Amino acid sequence: MANIALILVAALTFSILVTPIARRTALRSGLIAIPRSRDSHTTPIPLLGGAAIYTAFVAALLLFGDLAHIRELIGILLGATIVSLFGLADDRWGMPAIIKLGGQMLAATVLLLAGTQVQLLPWPALNWALTLLWVVVITNAINFLDNMDGLSGGVATIAAAFFLLLAAMNQPRQVLVGAMAAALIGACIGFLRYNFNPASIFMGDTGSLFIGFILAALAIKLRFLNNIPLVTWLVPVCVLGLPLFDLALVFVARVRRGVNPFTTAGKDHLSHRLHALGMTKREAVLTCYLLAGASGLIGVYITQARPSEAYLVFAGLLIVALAGIVWLERVCPSGQPRQHQTD
Repeated sequence: MANIALILVAALTFSILVTPIARRTALRSGLIAIPRSRDSHTTPIPLLGGAAIYTAFVAALLLFGDLAHIRELIGILLGATIVSLFGLADDRWGMPAIIKLGGQMLAATVLLLAGTQVQLLPWPALNWALTLLWVVVITNAINFLDNMDGLSGGVATIAAAFFLLLAAMNQPRQVLVGAMAAALIGACIGFLRYNFNPASIFMGDTGSLFIGFILAALAIKLRFLNNIPLVTWLVPVCVLGLPLFDLALVFVARVRRGVNPFTTAGKDHLSHRLHALGMTKREAVLTCYLLAGASGLIGVYITQARPSEAYLVFAGLLIVALAGIVWLERVCPSGQPRQHQTD
């Protein structure tokens, strides 16, 4: 645990130090987010915060991580680097969604070749398909969630904290998961120093795709000693419940409007709707933090539950999520926000 703490502190320190450098670099190179009608910010904000998160994460792991797992770590980092580079290109020049999807599939394939894959079913081909699907869904869920100051970084920190807790609960085979979770926590917290409302820098797709990929890999790598796969596959879904809920909400809203849910942007995310219902942006983000924490706690409970209990609780969570989508679509449908208060 001392080494895990060292990795966390190192990533935190690197992130705090590197983020201002990334901000100045973004300003000099013109990597700036110009406000659009769908955006929450009203003034130009430099991007490249994702590069600071990436640098802090990688530096902490390479300097203080356990090199006994270097093959798996290199595979994960290579895949994460691929999605980050595609994100950087999108931040700089813009990129069609299909090209970004191709980059995510390539990164997920690298993950598979490095030996990190879902091991839920007895058929290898289906496990490979589930791995590709999981990586793409979670990577995009975090990318979609990056729509308000401090939201994506904070929710990622909470999810990584639960993965770290679960790794500690299921020792001794979770060294790599614990180290990566600690590095992500430190890198994200250091970045939030500059990204929480009002943000002075954004992570951009460079950061959100990187974080999403790492969280997807952590979920795949996590192993449970005291329960069966029939139950434990539910745990990562709960830990990442808030991003998945937001993705589902946006998907339903855009399909109902008759637009492509993957290429059409808008203020139809959970955070936007909470803001439209009267919360300030900070309150909306903090509410999302609370929901992410509650979902994570359910995941921790499921690790110790019998199959019948686990599926009953999970079914209840799904019902609450479905009711939430229906309620939000009724009281605050996309494009029809209520008058909200000033931040």
